Amino acid sequence: MIRSPRLAEITPDNFDAAIGLRVRADQEHLVAPVVKSLAEAYVYPGIAWPRLVLDGDRPVGFLMAFFDIDWKGDGSGTDLRSGLWRLNIAAGEQGRGYGRFAVESVAAEIRRRGGTVLTTTWHPGESGPERFYLGLGIRPTGETSGGQTVGVLELR
Repeated sequence: MIRSPRLAEITPDNFDAAIGLRVRADQEHLVAPVVKSLAEAYVYPGIAWPRLVLDGDRPVGFLMAFFDIDWKGDGSGTDLRSGLWRLNIAAGEQGRGYGRFAVESVAAEIRRRGGTVLTTTWHPGESGPERFYLGLGIRPTGETSGGQTVGVLELR
């Protein structure tokens, strides 16, 4: 049961806890490890928004959002999107509401920045997160990105 979830910036004090988070073994092929996400955040400053998910002071997950990326990658800026780039909930913490909290937190940050749509992607498959995302109201767009399903959530 969630007590007091919150997001925290990654700092030298919580870096080891963040990179130590592991999803279930059957999910490891579906999401990059936190250390890769943090490397990408370093390479894409201003776009990547990495955060540790804490319950009280206990690390239970990691998320990384993205803001205003050129989705088409053609430099035109005609299809800027924001959303959830990565979500890693620790193996023993799944099914307790931390994932929902993480997605809702990203949605709130997108709204705060003036956005109206959250975009995310996921690997299809039995152990993948599709049911979780659909349960949150995220709907597939019919697009794929890197072999992953693209979904969106309209923010109100």
